Amino acid sequence: MAERTEMVATVKAPAKTHWRAHVVLLAGVVVMIYPLVWLVGASFKPENQIFSTLDPIPWHFTFDNYLGGWTATGTSFTVYLANSATIALCVVIGNIASCSLAAYAFARLDFAFRKIWFGLMLGTLMLPFQATMIPQYTIFYKLNWINTFLPLVVPQLLACDAFFIFLMVQFIRGIPRELDEAAAIDGAGHGRVFFSVILPLLRPALLTTGVLTFIWTFNDFLRQLVYLSDKSRYTVPLGLNSFIDRASGSSYGGMLAMSVVTLVPTVAVFLICQKRLVDGVANSGIKG
Repeated sequence: MAERTEMVATVKAPAKTHWRAHVVLLAGVVVMIYPLVWLVGASFKPENQIFSTLDPIPWHFTFDNYLGGWTATGTSFTVYLANSATIALCVVIGNIASCSLAAYAFARLDFAFRKIWFGLMLGTLMLPFQATMIPQYTIFYKLNWINTFLPLVVPQLLACDAFFIFLMVQFIRGIPRELDEAAAIDGAGHGRVFFSVILPLLRPALLTTGVLTFIWTFNDFLRQLVYLSDKSRYTVPLGLNSFIDRASGSSYGGMLAMSVVTLVPTVAVFLICQKRLVDGVANSGIKG
């Protein structure tokens, strides 16, 4: 009888722990998602009710914040969205093309001081943008690229993002070399091996690179603030910043509404590619 009681207690204990874990996780979800819910709800509130309560529900529903905020800075928010999308797409293409080529070289080619160059490349991960901002600005200023999209796009064509190179290197190292050797026996060179063998198998890592690059570039503020000064070339983050400057901290309704609009592209891209994004990161790490 005593043994049966102990067995029942042992079986019930995990259920209680399981229930408590769900409560803790649910509380964490509420804490994390509340600011986003409040942002969306506040964007539909009248101006004088936004900060009057912590209740995220807009009891007096209105679209005035969206209608007024779209042109509140003197420039249509469509211009900011178009500029951000243009820069982000160009950077995505540049990162995918250049980083994949660099990763193939580090993972498959034998050249002098490869390990040293690879270590130096990884060392750039520890350099913040602020450390290289002034030298880069000087170079782009002498090239007359300031106030254009070129400083934001051209460097990505030169495989300057070490994180994505490392991500792809780890993935390529998990691809059997026998595939390369079989292609070489058929007379394929490195170019044919890369485009016909490696690149099709690299799709999960390429998708991960594309999604993360798009999200980070679309939401980038400091780099775009340094190089862009003409309002017609402003991106979404700069548009929101100029909105605050123009409003002098008084018209928060439009700013919150445009913040919700800004979230839509990045959230949509993440939700659509979420599964493959996680698979790409996991496979790159496991096969390293």
